[in-house]
Amino acid sequence: MIARATDLVDLTDLDAAAAAIAPVAVRTPLLPADALTERLGHPTFIKPEMLQRGGAFKFRGAYNFLSRMEPADRARGVVAPSSGNHAQAVALAARLFGVPATVVMPTTVTPAKRSGAERLGARVVLAGTTTADRLAKAEEIVADEGMTLVPPYDHQLIIAGQGTVGLEIAADLPDVHAVLVPVGGGGFSAGVATAIKLRAPNARVIAVEPTGAAKLSRARTAGKPVRLEHSGGLADGLLAVEIGHLTFAHHQQYVDEVVTVDDSALRPAMRLLMDRMKLVVEPSGAITVAALLEGAYRPKGPTVAVLSGGNIEWGGLRELLGD
Repeated sequence: MIARATDLVDLTDLDAAAAAIAPVAVRTPLLPADALTERLGHPTFIKPEMLQRGGAFKFRGAYNFLSRMEPADRARGVVAPSSGNHAQAVALAARLFGVPATVVMPTTVTPAKRSGAERLGARVVLAGTTTADRLAKAEEIVADEGMTLVPPYDHQLIIAGQGTVGLEIAADLPDVHAVLVPVGGGGFSAGVATAIKLRAPNARVIAVEPTGAAKLSRARTAGKPVRLEHSGGLADGLLAVEIGHLTFAHHQQYVDEVVTVDDSALRPAMRLLMDRMKLVVEPSGAITVAALLEGAYRPKGPTVAVLSGGNIEWGGLRELLGD
């Protein structure tokens, strides 16, 4: 394990994560988004992490974490608190290593995300509706069964794994001007921002969060993580009520701007991605495109919108996008 558990991730950590996941992860392409370029007047690209194994970027961090565990600890099994995508990622990583996995999901978990974790061989435990509910139950399982908790975002190995997305963007588009990345608990945005700033320092990093869970905006105002009284909205993967402490330190160092997006903008973004680019994206994954469509961020040069995931079932799509 990385010893400097509270230090910021650096290029050594990012490159080590890239090497660890290279044999098993998908190196997702950078796709020209002509429909967005036409509207925005600047070259715009999509980084489609819904094409990643497990249907979201989360596999990168989960596999990196498990790969660095002591074999004896890993063999006892892992447990992951998650709203959905981290659960599937840990379940898949555990299956690849041949170890047991338990995932703690909210009682409101979508059918697609629960069935995805079960299909990958995980035991599913439901606990409450908040991040705190899931974490408390996961810690109880750790204490009772001797498993290792795989944090969803606030850990160096997780941040470094997710940051490999930023390494790939910088390699594929060296003159990138801006990268938009979604914010949940902050591991993804922290990792991507770090990688972009260390490999393409002239680029701007724009963190995008839902107005119903603006925990990073609140933290930036306060100068420290602040726990929201509640969160809600369509972007179920981004509804953490507090940004992680380690992830916040990365945001303060590497994120240039934070913007918020209303739920009303998510459906048009999902529909455009499906109609014009043939990409199926969950609401959380579409939030960066929504930010561009509604003008929350206006590009000034080559821009990348990172799509974090696509774990939504047919029924959910019909409910969200059907006339």
